[in-house]
Amino acid sequence: MKRIDFRILLGALLIFGSVLGFLELQGILSDASAFFWAIVFGVAALVLLYIFFTNRENWWAAIPGFTLAGLSAASFMPEGLGWDGLAFLGGIGLGFWAVYFSGRDRWWAIIPGGVLVTLGIVSMLSEGYNLIETGGIFFMGLGLTFLLVAILANMRWAYIPSVALLLVGLLVDTQYASAIQYAWIIVLLIAGGLMIFQALRKK
Repeated sequence: MKRIDFRILLGALLIFGSVLGFLELQGILSDASAFFWAIVFGVAALVLLYIFFTNRENWWAAIPGFTLAGLSAASFMPEGLGWDGLAFLGGIGLGFWAVYFSGRDRWWAIIPGGVLVTLGIVSMLSEGYNLIETGGIFFMGLGLTFLLVAILANMRWAYIPSVALLLVGLLVDTQYASAIQYAWIIVLLIAGGLMIFQALRKK
């Protein structure tokens, strides 16, 4: 089967964009230019994701691929609901998660993946639902991210920031917010004790 020349696809896309631009100028379509760029981002995302899924060695393609997919999806989201921020930030986060699942040795991708998905959720809640106090949700998301690092990647050190961040998330938006400083002291005490215990046990 003969391959379609990439220049033909690109030329067809440009012609499609010119038609949309003309329709927008004539008042037939509104926001046609935004729709065009959403299609461009979507096509680019499909190309990069094809590169990623056909050869997992090309794990780098997952990050721009899912980012462009999220950006394309965000263009179709209605304004005021906050879903555009979730689609964009969540798309970038999914890219990092795809990197991790394509090779478990790349456990570091869990951290930006979890952080970006958390930021997307916070953005949706604050913009779409007018929630002002989202600090607790943010820290809880970070705590769960490090908990996943500890469980999925078997990195025991990640339990320490996980516990600390989860405690901060539980207390930051409450009347007990002042207790956060004590939480850090307790976490440091436990971490120090565990280190000494492990060092003595090896002897």
